[in-house]
Amino acid sequence: MTEYDAGTALLVVDVQNDFADPQGSLYVARGEAVPAAVNPEIARARAAGALIVYSQDWHPAETPHFAAQGGVWPVHCVGGTWGAEFHPDLDVADDALVLRKGTGGEDGYSVFTVRDPDTGEEAATALERILREHGVRRVVVAGLATDYCVKDTVLDARHKGFPVTVLTDAIRAVNLAADDGARAERQMRDAGADLV
Repeated sequence: MTEYDAGTALLVVDVQNDFADPQGSLYVARGEAVPAAVNPEIARARAAGALIVYSQDWHPAETPHFAAQGGVWPVHCVGGTWGAEFHPDLDVADDALVLRKGTGGEDGYSVFTVRDPDTGEEAATALERILREHGVRRVVVAGLATDYCVKDTVLDARHKGFPVTVLTDAIRAVNLAADDGARAERQMRDAGADLV
């Protein structure tokens, strides 16, 4: 069982309708099971006084991130649409700390950084500053998807010196190639993350 305290942050990554609902435009297989897996963790983290941070993909209607404008992905998580909203089964308090990424059309895989899809230039989000200001010493990660936003967030967290626990029952992979999720889990372990 994962332990939580005031020095821990639970990062709930992109549990949004377009990823977690079978009707979503970029549905991750079995993504709808993630809220039920992560909600008990949210409750335990909240009770222990841990920081809980939710991330949301929040794209403009047109961005080089999307295939229609030269990117890889179908249109998804356009700000203000049903697809961008959190899955209704996810426990999100009214005063939840939410970080939106990709708002300027960037690739927003990691919750720590965004990347210009044309130049590859990276810029920091507010996450590291928020964690440091709250005295966070370790992070626990859950959400979608294992082989993209979860993996990149975990690798960034390790690069920044945070011990990381990944909740494997509360993540799911896109698996564009059949073994992408398994490869992402190996990469996270190799970076020093604890997968439980």
